Amino acid sequence: MTDTTREITLTVNGTEETLEVEPRTLLVHALRDHLDYTGSKVGCESSLCGACTVHVDGMAVKSCTMLAVRADGADVTTVEGLADGDELHPLQRAFREEHGLQCGYCTPGMMLTALSLLEENPDPTRTEIRNALKGNVCRCTGYHNIVDAIQRAGELMTTGETEASGAD
Repeated sequence: MTDTTREITLTVNGTEETLEVEPRTLLVHALRDHLDYTGSKVGCESSLCGACTVHVDGMAVKSCTMLAVRADGADVTTVEGLADGDELHPLQRAFREEHGLQCGYCTPGMMLTALSLLEENPDPTRTEIRNALKGNVCRCTGYHNIVDAIQRAGELMTTGETEASGAD
């Protein structure tokens, strides 16, 4: 560690990670550049697009506006942490089943924003889903399939249906 760096520890997707960062390093860059969790994307770097959304201690956070040192000691979940081994998380399954993505750039942020919504409200209306996604921008779709995917994910999460028990 140097005079210009700080050692921080994050638990990312269940794995404790210790790294040295400059105090000005954004969480998205610590995750992507230092730890190789590249699911979170750098889109606008001003919190407008939501492509960088991760969970920090269970809350959806735009990691392009959070300093990594502020996350020291936190539990961070990225899109890579949603799946359980080879079994996709219900959100990932639903996005695949409902064609809720095109290029995939915004998808990780959409999923983590949706996860926060579904944890609070497992059966949201289409309007509630659209309101929850106001901070996430998708340039490829008209959001219709994304909303369908989030509604389907809520169903899957409520019923506990797994890939093995459901028909694909």
